[in-house]
Amino acid sequence: MQTVDFSSVKTVDSAALGTMKAAVYKGDSIVEVESIPVPEIGAGEILIRVEACGICHTDLKKIEYNLLPAPRVYGHETAGVVAKVGRGVTRFQPGDGVIVFHHIPCGKCFYCSRKLYAQCPVYKKVGVTAGYEPAGGGFSQYVRAMDWIVERGVEKIPAGVSFDRACFVEPVNTCLKGIKQLDPQPEDVVAILGQGPIGLIFTMMVARTDAKIVSTDTMPGRRKLSREFGASESFHPLGEDFETAVRSMTEGRGADVVIVAASAKGIVEQAVKCSRPGAKILLFAQTSHQERVDLSGADICMGERVLCGSYSASVDVQSEGAAMVFNSELNVERLISHRYTLNHINEGIDRALHPDEESLKIVVQPQRWKE
Repeated sequence: MQTVDFSSVKTVDSAALGTMKAAVYKGDSIVEVESIPVPEIGAGEILIRVEACGICHTDLKKIEYNLLPAPRVYGHETAGVVAKVGRGVTRFQPGDGVIVFHHIPCGKCFYCSRKLYAQCPVYKKVGVTAGYEPAGGGFSQYVRAMDWIVERGVEKIPAGVSFDRACFVEPVNTCLKGIKQLDPQPEDVVAILGQGPIGLIFTMMVARTDAKIVSTDTMPGRRKLSREFGASESFHPLGEDFETAVRSMTEGRGADVVIVAASAKGIVEQAVKCSRPGAKILLFAQTSHQERVDLSGADICMGERVLCGSYSASVDVQSEGAAMVFNSELNVERLISHRYTLNHINEGIDRALHPDEESLKIVVQPQRWKE
């Protein structure tokens, strides 16, 4: 476990650093570790030495399906240390442990006025880069955080908090945003479909509301962990026991709330089927335009169900989500199954794309690239 102790970190000249190692997306689903220039920073910006970056499935989709032009450096669940500050930056100084969000909204537009921050044009503009077209950059040794990100999108890591734990701040924020939207109550029965890292974070969060949880996953180990984190029961999604249990817990009605935390054929249809009339159903993992859902209109209209989506982070819950991670209110480090050095990132990507019983959250540690 790495903890923040960087009294030895001084102000650095990025030009003096010369080059750094970065995992560069080259197109055709290829990622290669190579030397690229350390980013130069300008006024209002900071340079961050990346110590840990989680592998997120949104980045995996971009790599696997070649959704954006190459070259780019992905990775956005980033924790590290301020290595250099630009002119005018007063809130941070070299040696500060920080996490950084790669999206921050303008706060002034039509969508921001309605708290739909992920739809804000400024939010859609990535503000953290290791070079090339900004894409998060966390799969590298250094990243440049642009001025509007530095203003509102960087949080200090308290002393003693590991970088591996700190890199969960961004994904925890995205889940907290969804929980705020659903507002589960203590008397509710909540079905959570999928118990990968995101589904398990949802399970931990819902457990804090005292609602009853029933979950699904294809892997026995994840179902076991789900019960440890607060689920009353956890089932294989294709078995009959799951829907039977939900009906039994609700006097035959169906779940009050359903969270779809995985992407698989038929999973949204199952969410509707296991829910009661009037239920709230959150789509969280349906981020591909190729994914199609076949639902009965009557199940939504006549059943008065609320089908909603939640995507990316919210600045409104940024401090609250960070505190949940930093104060160990959620046992996120328990989710880490593998840590990879930067030069072995392709092994981590392959494992994340093809999870097995042993894999959950995978973290890359760029400063260990030689190991």
